[in-house]
Amino acid sequence: MTSGSSLTVDPPCLWKPSNPEETQMVKFRHYVNDKLNLKLQNYQELWQWSVDNPAVFWSNVWDYTNIISSAKATEVLDSSLSMDTIPEWFKGARLNFAENLLWCKSSDKVAMVVTGEGQGRRSITYAELYNQVLKCAMALKANGVQKGDRVAAYIPNCAEAIIAMLATLSLGAIWSSTSPDFGATGVLDRFSQISPKILISVNGVVYNGKKLDHITKLKPVVEGLPSVEKVVIIPFVDDIGDVNTMDKNKEKIVTWQDFLDTEKHLPEQIPFEQLPFNHPGFILFSSGTTGLPKCIVHSGAGLLIQLKKEHMIHGDMKPEDVFFYYTTTGWMMWNWLVAGLSVGATLVLWDGSPFKPSPIHLWEMVDELGITHFGTSAKYIQSLQEAGVHPKDQCKLNTLKAIYSTGSPLKPESFDFVYEHIKKDVVLGSITGGTDICSLFAGHNTSLPVYRGEIQCICLGFKIEAWADANKPVQAESGDLVCTVPFPCMPVYMYADDEQRSKYKNAYFSMYEGVWYHGDYVWINPKTGGVVMLGRSDGTLNPNGVRFGSAEIYNVVDRFEQVEDALCVGQKIVDQDDERVVLFLKLKEGQELNDDLVKKIKTTIRAQLSPRHVPAFVLAVQDIPYTINGKKVEVAVKKIISGQKVTATGTLANPDSLALYYDIAALAQ
Repeated sequence: MTSGSSLTVDPPCLWKPSNPEETQMVKFRHYVNDKLNLKLQNYQELWQWSVDNPAVFWSNVWDYTNIISSAKATEVLDSSLSMDTIPEWFKGARLNFAENLLWCKSSDKVAMVVTGEGQGRRSITYAELYNQVLKCAMALKANGVQKGDRVAAYIPNCAEAIIAMLATLSLGAIWSSTSPDFGATGVLDRFSQISPKILISVNGVVYNGKKLDHITKLKPVVEGLPSVEKVVIIPFVDDIGDVNTMDKNKEKIVTWQDFLDTEKHLPEQIPFEQLPFNHPGFILFSSGTTGLPKCIVHSGAGLLIQLKKEHMIHGDMKPEDVFFYYTTTGWMMWNWLVAGLSVGATLVLWDGSPFKPSPIHLWEMVDELGITHFGTSAKYIQSLQEAGVHPKDQCKLNTLKAIYSTGSPLKPESFDFVYEHIKKDVVLGSITGGTDICSLFAGHNTSLPVYRGEIQCICLGFKIEAWADANKPVQAESGDLVCTVPFPCMPVYMYADDEQRSKYKNAYFSMYEGVWYHGDYVWINPKTGGVVMLGRSDGTLNPNGVRFGSAEIYNVVDRFEQVEDALCVGQKIVDQDDERVVLFLKLKEGQELNDDLVKKIKTTIRAQLSPRHVPAFVLAVQDIPYTINGKKVEVAVKKIISGQKVTATGTLANPDSLALYYDIAALAQ
């Protein structure tokens, strides 16, 4: 056990691979052993080799995963450069992200099964997908889109989103998307910074059983983006959304089908622009809960090699697999899902509520469509648990091989729930990374066991460590998640940064000189090699100089039947260089936060964690703030109760909730 913590070096093993020698991870280890005359015996030795020899490792990943390129690199990595110089990878290589996702271009194999709430089901083959991307690429080109231009989409998780993204990247242009659940302000906070030339959207969406007009939200977005020359509207929902209300911009508006028909004379093949490895392909955005979102620019090639490594080597994904992830286009997991095309797998796209038409519906899809890899959020798994929905009792799930969970730390009890009530023989991939790398630092590994409450491993090629204030790794203790070796999916820049790359360096290299600081608080089990995420570093609790993560508190409090939700933050103490822990509780209907319940919660935290974990205040609150992507907003609340003014942004799912904490803050002074 670590001192004063519930973290244990001996967690129960919940699953073991029956044939690890047949996994791609073990085959990759044999591949590098044979090719380089090595004698790596296990995953830990393979990982150590990968971070000690990054250029050799990533070069072999390139070959093993069959990256398509017109020119190979003359130099993989200049190892003499420090990490904060943002070194160039695969110098001299020329390739195209979209080409690598459309290599099955002549196949009748299904590329995507498209469905969702209020929709039927349609299948699109790889050949059909290629043809649609060709049409879209030529339409974009006919409308003036060139290398480096931005194409933005305010769009649900639909086939057209993937088609337009691949078409954009085929030309060397840059793609950026956000989902219809964002309000106009949140969209403008993002897209106004990048000045897109084309905007793609829909007339309406269906969510939670309701048809929702999207034109009313799209109208102010178009009016606020003077750079947009063409607005392409997909008729996504019947009998809703009047485009005539956009009278100020009617000359810019075109339907999806008319847009595809812009260019009548199509070439036989997509003329994939051959680009340097670090050429920008995607702009993703930070959460922006306390200010304007950062515009994070990723190279298409950097994401390609990283995501192929994760899907093929870590996840054992093959062309015959069927890959589903419940996501929106505003979350990096959409990019993660789409990269399944690079493997040749079949994607399943779902748009709408995960609980409609019934809470079991997504699991029924596993049986109906033969889904092998099922991705979701930790919050969704917890919601199933709280609702008493047990997929194992209602579905066969014979094809299911992997369940992925991310968005927030997966609680140990949720590990139990998956193996008891979903499926016993499945690899539970609790995964972690973020928008900043659009991929994973730690995650799944089909060749390793699953231990209760732990992410299976640090991913190949990432020298992840837990650092304390002394700028060095700590052993068997929690600390800041840092990465000390360069990796190819580092962002290539922040959009509209200065020549000194100040935004970039302040975001990732201001805490530790020359070392990537990710902003998460983490514990690495020295015995299993597993990883436990403990919350955001900027939301780390630090009473009396003792640091710990909010996830430890949540794991205890969530077991109380009276509690619906919780938020735990540190509050700066006036005139002292210290803080105290404040625990906010949203209680279930009919429950009351009385002295007896407060005493029980504090006593349990003291017994299961330590006296230093016990909150100074336990306060009732009507609502807990969340981002649209389902993450608790700790930092904004911490600032509010420490006396700072915070402006709610379009990133919050429930922005009015922040006002509650200004009222409550006075009680905790």
